[in-house]
Amino acid sequence: MEHPLHIYNTLTRRKEQFVPLHEPFVGMYVCGPTVYGDAHLGHARPAITFDVLFRYLKHLGYKVRYVRNITDVGHLEHDADSGEDKIAKKARLEQLEPMEVVQYYLNRYHKAMDALNVLPPSIEPHASGHIIEQIDLVKKILDNGYAYESQGSVYFDVEKYNKDHRYGILSGRNIEDMLNTTRALDGQEEKHNPIDFALWKCAQPEHIMRWPSPWSDGFPGWHCECTAMGKKYLGENFDIHGGGMDLIFPHHECEIAQAVASQGHDMVHYWMHNNMITINGQKMGKSLGNFITLDEFFNGNHAMLVQAYSPMTIRFFILQAHYRSTVDFSNDALQASEKGLARLLDAYASLLKLKPAAASTVDLKDLRQKCYDAMNDDLNTPIVISHLFDASRTINSIKDGKDTISEADLKELQDVFQLFVFDLLGLKDEARSGADNGSVEAFSKAVDLLLSIRQQAKANKDWATSDKIRNELTAMGFEIKDTKEGAEWKLNK
Repeated sequence: MEHPLHIYNTLTRRKEQFVPLHEPFVGMYVCGPTVYGDAHLGHARPAITFDVLFRYLKHLGYKVRYVRNITDVGHLEHDADSGEDKIAKKARLEQLEPMEVVQYYLNRYHKAMDALNVLPPSIEPHASGHIIEQIDLVKKILDNGYAYESQGSVYFDVEKYNKDHRYGILSGRNIEDMLNTTRALDGQEEKHNPIDFALWKCAQPEHIMRWPSPWSDGFPGWHCECTAMGKKYLGENFDIHGGGMDLIFPHHECEIAQAVASQGHDMVHYWMHNNMITINGQKMGKSLGNFITLDEFFNGNHAMLVQAYSPMTIRFFILQAHYRSTVDFSNDALQASEKGLARLLDAYASLLKLKPAAASTVDLKDLRQKCYDAMNDDLNTPIVISHLFDASRTINSIKDGKDTISEADLKELQDVFQLFVFDLLGLKDEARSGADNGSVEAFSKAVDLLLSIRQQAKANKDWATSDKIRNELTAMGFEIKDTKEGAEWKLNK
């Protein structure tokens, strides 16, 4: 390939050529959801962004191990070290076992991801299933002198770490500024310093989720899980760690500190972050209460939605912006995406029906390379889409008889569309594939309509039309049976 893949590394703040540590193997870790509520548009963005990266790396011939975790313990309210565990709180309010809450929302998350055509990761580890690994990580950090025990909890000593290393390397934050702006919160007097973060929390008597440890019956801090599970499944050094930009600080900053404090160096070669989905310029999130769940988009049941939007419209909407730019939600933008996607898929449907000519009057030889160049430039999906739109105009021109295309060029164009639209961007033609119940219902109604027209033709003694409809449907694989109540049909597979 003329231009190798380059990705933006948040750590170095520049695009870098992607060179795997152990070619052809690639290790990729992406922060998954905290499963205490339904997935919203903000969750769809990293899922789709890193799904495209996963698909593209595999297409380039790499053997990818993609780990996307499930946070089911340790994520306290407001992302702080105080307050209640988000899942335990939900369980208490709904009088459920915490793992009932986890399972319910995890099932719904998977269903939403399937609808968005997001491929499942290679491994989907749960934080609660890796308590032993997290305790082991905390022990190593304590042994190396970068943590301290206090009242049964263990905290990371940020100031001590910063003397030997640099805390803030990913986010660009300065420890002095943080010390000046971080006030001591209630219940945090057991910390030496307000900016220290929990590695292990001693469970209060009412806390449902707890495990024995050398320090107390308690639970791991939120940041420990990714460091421990990343190391377990991808090793002490791996290629890519991804997530939303809102995780740069504190989550990923703390992950780097934990890795360096436990093993002397960071585990991650390339740090990648997608930008936020905003509503009226404000980040969409559960903590702000301004989110729209994916189910609400799919069924249109939300006050801010003027209609329902299909999963592929949502996917296309997200891919029309570069993953590092913000995307502001609006009905206008989603309706434009719906029309744009329909235009692209209609062009592909026309492309499959085009008849080749002796020679081409169109020049499409650079299309494949242009699309590759855009993908290799830090996954520039909007540019890929713009090239495909240009090609769609050409397809329509051939369809209208204004241009011609040779057999070889037609085959190449069909292959390029298949590769970039479906295999790499991961789009599906919901309307034509019967991918959802709505499509199946419309299909049934269309067959019923044809049979009612045939019934009318028979009543008018128009045998030619009646026979034509029956014969054509039979040729397509339908079995038609005339009864007193009217015609019945079934499709023979």
